[in-house]
Amino acid sequence: MKRLSIGLRLALWYLAIFLFAELIFGAGMWLILRQNLFDIADTALEGQAADLERFLEARKDLPTPQLQAEISEDYQIERSEDYLQISDPNGNLIYRSRFLEEHPLPPLSLDDLHRPRYENRRLGHKPFRLISEQIDINGHVYLVRIGHPLHEEIETLDAFGKYLLWFAPFLLLGASGVGYWLSRRALAPVDALARTARTISGHNLSRRLEQLHTGDELQRLSDTLNEMLSRIESAFLRITEFTADASHELRTPIALIHTEAELALRKSRDEVEYREALRHILVEADRTAKLLEELLALARADSGREALNFQSLDVLTPLRDSVSKWAKVASLRNLQFEQHLDAPRLPVMGDENALRRVIDILLDNAFKYTPAPGKVTLFAEQKQRSVVVSVEDTGIGIAPEDQARIFERFYRVDKARSRELGGVGLGLAIAQWIVQLHKGSITVNSEAGKGSVFRVEIPAVIPANEGVPVRNRNPGGREEPSSV
Repeated sequence: MKRLSIGLRLALWYLAIFLFAELIFGAGMWLILRQNLFDIADTALEGQAADLERFLEARKDLPTPQLQAEISEDYQIERSEDYLQISDPNGNLIYRSRFLEEHPLPPLSLDDLHRPRYENRRLGHKPFRLISEQIDINGHVYLVRIGHPLHEEIETLDAFGKYLLWFAPFLLLGASGVGYWLSRRALAPVDALARTARTISGHNLSRRLEQLHTGDELQRLSDTLNEMLSRIESAFLRITEFTADASHELRTPIALIHTEAELALRKSRDEVEYREALRHILVEADRTAKLLEELLALARADSGREALNFQSLDVLTPLRDSVSKWAKVASLRNLQFEQHLDAPRLPVMGDENALRRVIDILLDNAFKYTPAPGKVTLFAEQKQRSVVVSVEDTGIGIAPEDQARIFERFYRVDKARSRELGGVGLGLAIAQWIVQLHKGSITVNSEAGKGSVFRVEIPAVIPANEGVPVRNRNPGGREEPSSV
């Protein structure tokens, strides 16, 4: 079953609410009118009761038979339309109008009448408003009951109810039309946003939805969708650039392998030349395999399928493994390699292999871009609730304008030199991703021509019964480095 549109549903809700409000309003007005009409009738009854009290006061000294005669003469002749009944405390009638004789009222005791009583009653199929009260004239108590016909009030209420019923359909029809118009007008910007959104594809992601300035939910929706489109465009551009850069990086070693093999097959060569050609092919194949491995790691990271095995470990373990390996590289490249790993333990919650990879990436970059006889220094310490690992070198450094982009994929400060040294610009991007998964941060502080310092900071595991350890220092207050 097809659902109704939001505009139609809003119009129906508006109609239902208006109908409910109209019913409440109509019933309320009817009750208010009824009460006002009864108040008018009560005022008329009170006026008649006051006239009767003055009449009895003027004849307070007359005996009962003569009083009855005067009341009968006055009310039957001059006020024959009144509905009056007067009795004494014992229930003996003093006077009762002709209509009430034909339609008698139920008996009422003075003991139950402490104040004037108002009631509605039907007598002879006619509606009446009755007042019952005591009138005390110099010790003589009279029970007085006066009636007021309500046929005019009832007719007024009936007419008012009919008017409400007559006008209600027209009001509902007008309200439904206004409600539908308002809903369409309110949702018109949404339709415009939807039409614009349908035209946006991968070829025109730079296009944006109409900028609204209504200051309401629609403006927030438009702004949110535009922000989402900006993020999608940025991600799309990154993917496009990543694909282009990856294609370029893969094309270069494949072209070199193809060229080397083609040159080797053009003519006969001796064993030395063939071995040299194969060596070049092997170097490019290794470089391509490393690039593919890094691309695969980043692809898994983007898809969320690259899961790390987090467990409690001592960072000194992967650090010392890397030191033993890179010490040999330093010796071969005539570089000085120092390490400051004096802390007894550096406990963290992390993946040992992933952290070892971060260390190797930072040391690899330091050795690549530090010419002999330079120096590379590895620091590790615990500061408050963080473990800090720093790699410092005296290499070529990084210009300020490049430092903000070195963690981008395939970004290289010196592309020619990076290609010569075997770099493709993915190492730092992988390192940053690993550090962020460890809820840490990686930063760089560098000066062109003087070297760089890369600093990795990740949360430490602090036992509840232990304080924060500090780095060991010698009696002179200086750290004791160890050289390799």
